[in-house]
Amino acid sequence: MVPSFSSYLVNDPFGDPGVYIDIKWARRALLFDLGENDTLSPARLLRANDLFISHTHMDHFIGFDRVLRIALGRGKTLKLYGPPGLIDNVAGKLRGYTWNLIDGYPLIIETHEFLPSEIRTAVFRASRGFNPPEVFSCPRVESAPIFPVLKDAVFTVTATALNHRIPSFAYALEEQFHININKERLHAAGLPVGSWLKDLKQHIWHGKPDDFTFTATLYFEHRQEQRTFRLGDLKRDCVTITRGQKIVYVVDVRYDDDNEAKIVELARGADVFYCESPYLDRDADKGRERYHLTARQAGIMARKAGVRNLVVFHFSPRYTGQGDRIAREAREAFEEMIPHVEVRQSASI
Repeated sequence: MVPSFSSYLVNDPFGDPGVYIDIKWARRALLFDLGENDTLSPARLLRANDLFISHTHMDHFIGFDRVLRIALGRGKTLKLYGPPGLIDNVAGKLRGYTWNLIDGYPLIIETHEFLPSEIRTAVFRASRGFNPPEVFSCPRVESAPIFPVLKDAVFTVTATALNHRIPSFAYALEEQFHININKERLHAAGLPVGSWLKDLKQHIWHGKPDDFTFTATLYFEHRQEQRTFRLGDLKRDCVTITRGQKIVYVVDVRYDDDNEAKIVELARGADVFYCESPYLDRDADKGRERYHLTARQAGIMARKAGVRNLVVFHFSPRYTGQGDRIAREAREAFEEMIPHVEVRQSASI
């Protein structure tokens, strides 16, 4: 079964944090954090319109400039999501440049920051020199520690605010459910593969009823044909629906009871849990002082959350050359009660 999401660390475990997630069927990507991102080609960055920011320390936000430079002349909308203060941070970045020659540029930057009681949005338009932004707000209707920041027909991105002496957002991307097309049954029914299957999936994701009918263009070897289908018939004969993927991203947080409870709940059952591990457990006091995790703490939380794969990263440069040791410490804590699991240092592009 081909997964919908393919995820990668943007840099090696000692580099700036960030995870790039490719949505295979949609020519679309999501990017978590904006540290240095020179490893990502312009084409990859242009696919990532939704950018999720944990917080705006330099190693998590300096890559905004490169994203802006690549997107500037494009007719697209960049959407940023993150903690309180994000709008001011984006405005500050934009004020650092002179914009007297971009009157006709179509780029729009939507910035959404999530406060305890409201969601504030600022819309910056290149055609206006990014100033002044249009700012509006709406109340937050949910009060739970884990809250949605982006709802799509296919997936949801939720967040929780962690303590890094400032709010640091952790995120979970969760597919609503996974749709697999049985190609053998498709061929047995005399139907070709093709782009029409994307429409089929969209109808299912959008909750169309079984008696919904739609017309698709089918391309055979020497001809094309239009045919009308009943959705329920295709679902019964050619479609398998299973549990969706879940990917979780956690960075820059102190290990305490409150943070651990939020992280374990956010990561519960994740297929891949990306968790920062700047310190070895021998330096746990330094980690607590700096509001960061140790590799052992990451492994313990991964075990408690019942995740399938743990990826540790964001290693402190003090351990240069000891990446395997950090990964081993995380793996030992993770595997203490769960054998046959995978712990990776990185999944770099």
